[in-house]
Amino acid sequence: FCRKSKGKPNGKKPAPEEKKLYLEPEYTKSRITDFEFKELVMLPREIDLNEWLASNTTTFFHHINLQYSTISEFCTGESCQTMAACNTQYYWYDERGKKIKCTAPQYVDFVMSSVQKLVTDEDVFPTKYGKEFPNSFESLVKKICKYLFHVLAHIYSSHFKETLALELHGHLNTLYTHFILFIREFNLVDPKETTIMDDLTEVLCSSSGSSSNGSGNGSSNSAGAQNHVKER
Repeated sequence: FCRKSKGKPNGKKPAPEEKKLYLEPEYTKSRITDFEFKELVMLPREIDLNEWLASNTTTFFHHINLQYSTISEFCTGESCQTMAACNTQYYWYDERGKKIKCTAPQYVDFVMSSVQKLVTDEDVFPTKYGKEFPNSFESLVKKICKYLFHVLAHIYSSHFKETLALELHGHLNTLYTHFILFIREFNLVDPKETTIMDDLTEVLCSSSGSSSNGSGNGSSNSAGAQNHVKER
């Protein structure tokens, strides 16, 4: 859900208790490939770590941007008045560190334009031979991955019905599985940050040769939810 649901018929029941459609077995089984993603994310022996992080992060950015664009017409300032996923609300922080409360489409726009700026900056994501990666590279990749996770979580919690209607849930599940295994492999996102989607991660990643990586169990879903709004 995107906001406190005033007009929902379930009256006293709190919104987080709503059934999560994306956890239905008939939908979690849907993938576009059965590839062993656990192997796919591992650093190849002859590749530099920063090169590997750069190429994968750029690819995930493009794929997540594309996946969001398929439902963007349904993600409006009216339907998604806050940037939320499950019971967590996210705020954007500008260059000066000022907290901005924004709608989901505004937040995603901030994410995509700032990431686009970084991945096309030769000083940050160098593509020319011999050019060094900046010292801050890994922390920038971590920041990018955290924001991309927020976008994926929002698509699942607020726009899974539309994704189903477009028959793109197999693509979404495959992308999510690949992304989660990648960020776990290189410890790019704090497990506390991804806790809100642990139930889905467990279902999707257990069949991809991954173990639950110290991210806690589903019962801690609401615990620490407020921490998620701290971007820095």
